Amino acid sequence: MIRKNFRNVAFSALFFWAGSLSAQTFLHVEGQNMVDESGQKILLQGVGLGNWMLPEGYMWKFGENGDRPRKIEKIVSDYLGQEKAAKFWKTYRQNFITEADIKRIAELGYNCVRPALNSRLFITEGENNVFVDEGFELLDNLIGWCKKYHLYVIIDMHGAPGGQTGQNIDDSPNNEPELFMVPKNEELLVKLWVKIADRYKNEPNVAAYDLLNEPLPEGTGAAAKYKDQLVPLYEKLIKVIRVVDQKHMFTLEGYNWANNWSVFDKKLDDNQLFQFHYYCWNKLDNLNDISGFLKRREKLNAPVWVGETGERNNAIYFATTQYFEKNNIGWSFWPWKKMDTKNTPYSYKAPDGWQQVSDYSRLKGEGDIAAVSPQETFNELLENIKIENCTYFPDVVNSMFRRIPLKLEAENYGHEGYLKSYLVKDTTFKSETYRKNEPVRIEVAGQDYRKATDQYIVLNSGEWTAYQVKSMQKQNFKLTLQVKANQPSIFVVWINGQSSEVKVDKSDWSEIKLNSQPFRKGVNDLKVEVQSGNIDLNWMNIQELP
Repeated sequence: MIRKNFRNVAFSALFFWAGSLSAQTFLHVEGQNMVDESGQKILLQGVGLGNWMLPEGYMWKFGENGDRPRKIEKIVSDYLGQEKAAKFWKTYRQNFITEADIKRIAELGYNCVRPALNSRLFITEGENNVFVDEGFELLDNLIGWCKKYHLYVIIDMHGAPGGQTGQNIDDSPNNEPELFMVPKNEELLVKLWVKIADRYKNEPNVAAYDLLNEPLPEGTGAAAKYKDQLVPLYEKLIKVIRVVDQKHMFTLEGYNWANNWSVFDKKLDDNQLFQFHYYCWNKLDNLNDISGFLKRREKLNAPVWVGETGERNNAIYFATTQYFEKNNIGWSFWPWKKMDTKNTPYSYKAPDGWQQVSDYSRLKGEGDIAAVSPQETFNELLENIKIENCTYFPDVVNSMFRRIPLKLEAENYGHEGYLKSYLVKDTTFKSETYRKNEPVRIEVAGQDYRKATDQYIVLNSGEWTAYQVKSMQKQNFKLTLQVKANQPSIFVVWINGQSSEVKVDKSDWSEIKLNSQPFRKGVNDLKVEVQSGNIDLNWMNIQELP
């Protein structure tokens, strides 16, 4: 069944993919846009290649003693021994991201990837530092595959020498942001970026250099101590890179997980964009406001890009990418795949015996590592991570591209504003949940504040909400709506100007099916308009006909 879905989606995605098959050229900044050499605006929509060159413990289902690459490596060595562990990691990195992954990413409609680099894979720590061939070979292969399938690459320094956060995400050795504390670490970072830039200076499908991922969190005190060093470090990196590479864009992240831009009062280079990261982890789900970034964009007059978003659910994926694109902001979904999940494009299965390995990562001292067959367990992991052995979730991908088949949550109406995306009688009202700056009434069903689908909209007579979804081709689909009404009510569903009238009088949630509704290829306009009474609308499910 998985292979069947793979084939169908790959075939149907071709009309999106074909649009990117022209020869790639260098991207550059033009005002608040990224454009290619012909002047055509490019909105980068991609995926982050996390857990590949920089493994993260949460994606391994590990505890505190396996929360970062160096600790994960120790666990693997504890089980396999150093020699076999070294072979394991070589194979792991060869299997986790392959040409098949890149081909698939392109087929699904993405146009870029953001590989997360660990500096240790490119330059050694300690004394007598030398460059490491393996990291550059992996990056060479990635850039070559992306060139073949017409994807852009944003090179992300996820783990700088010494660590830029003092947290697990950058492989910090001592839980301190030692990049900013030890001058030698800064020297290594400079040397590494110059090497990268010199190596890829003539590669047009390298879109940008992401100089530091999520530096200096506020909660640990790191930002207060070292944030004044951030812009000078960026300026130093830009200056030395420009000696060898005058073409590529830079993308700069603020401190505190990329999102505090107060240190930026101007652009540091004519060819740079600013980046923030966007995760909606609130319970109950909330669509976080980005107006602060939009105001800063106006002041700085540079493009803005979301380097990471995801790690939630389909309702949020639909909402956030729609929100970004309405505001001329591209995005990169995090991550492409991880273990035993349903909220990423791909998931790989934990091997037999993995729970015992996971338990070992939570032990404070030495524990029992003989409870599983280590070689078989880790060999199985190496097979499971191959994309052909992974499970594909089309609903995740369709949600972020807002394309059918999908389940469309009613609160995810458009962002065009009054009389374009909604009409309500009381425009002074502000919703208490989800979209708190807008007057469409959003309510919570029941007491479970953890699920986005527990939120619904309330529409009275004469009110409406409008939506846009994409279809791969001209086709009829089945449309199902979950609705309730406290009195006999009539509403109309509009699809590209064609109407279907619906009567509802049930005070409990009921599913109303509208069979064989015509959709056109490309963007489709939907509207739900109440003619009499009032309705509560939870979701609309648009699926292929049997």
